[in-house]
Amino acid sequence: MKTTAAIIIVLALLLGFNSLYTVGEGQSALVLQFGKILRTDKQPGLHVKVPLLQQALTLDDRILSFDGQPERYATSDKQSVNVDFYVKWRIANPADYYRATGGDELQAGQRLSPIISNALRGIVDTRSLQQLIAGNPGDLTAGTVQQSNEQAQKTLGISVVDVRITGIEFPDDIKAAVYKRMQTERQQQAAAIRADGKQEAEAIKADADRQAQVIRANAESDADKAKGEGDAQAAQIYAQAYAQDPDFFAFYRSLDAYKKAFGDGKGTIILKPDSEFLRYFGNPAPAPARH
Repeated sequence: MKTTAAIIIVLALLLGFNSLYTVGEGQSALVLQFGKILRTDKQPGLHVKVPLLQQALTLDDRILSFDGQPERYATSDKQSVNVDFYVKWRIANPADYYRATGGDELQAGQRLSPIISNALRGIVDTRSLQQLIAGNPGDLTAGTVQQSNEQAQKTLGISVVDVRITGIEFPDDIKAAVYKRMQTERQQQAAAIRADGKQEAEAIKADADRQAQVIRANAESDADKAKGEGDAQAAQIYAQAYAQDPDFFAFYRSLDAYKKAFGDGKGTIILKPDSEFLRYFGNPAPAPARH
């Protein structure tokens, strides 16, 4: 009796756990019964289903990706190129996605890859090899997303978010020309950058020279002003000194003249002994007035 009750409790617990399933953030769940889709649950949280008869399949609603196999395409001028790409995609319709792929991401990538390849082929074969060399890979992928998205949603329940070209391999006889063109473009860009730098450097130098001229002019003006004020003060001081004691002022000026004349010890001056310039070397008294 106790054994039967324990079995019943265990079965009840198992059935209880089997009747619950969880939907997380960024997920959706399909409730299946005998392989038939009954409903889709996108609300995160705990959900209930009929135990044993129904199954819950959880799907990832986030952006997924896969790397496509390199494909060989022919350009409009019949040149062959190999293109590598990868795809960003997400589940747009969980029910259609399950019917097309059984909820298997690997199978979804395998079925999506030819859709992307056909869209790329339709775009590449409208361009010449020269247009592919000179063009932007983004121009190819923009058209690829637009063309492949409609078919992927219709047949697989998948939304194509982005397609990116990871590499374009050109024929061997074209590679040298491609590299040469790339080198020329880089050289042109470098020359343009150097020209812009030189122009900017010349502008900076011209501005610095202008500022230096302004600074020198202001400094010379200030110096001339200070010198003028100093000369005026010196003249005033000389005048005041002469007014207070003319004889001493004359003596002081004579000493200054001697210093300038004989300061280096090499000067030679030929004068008469009674010259006014030498009167302080002998009798310092003022020379008698001449009549």
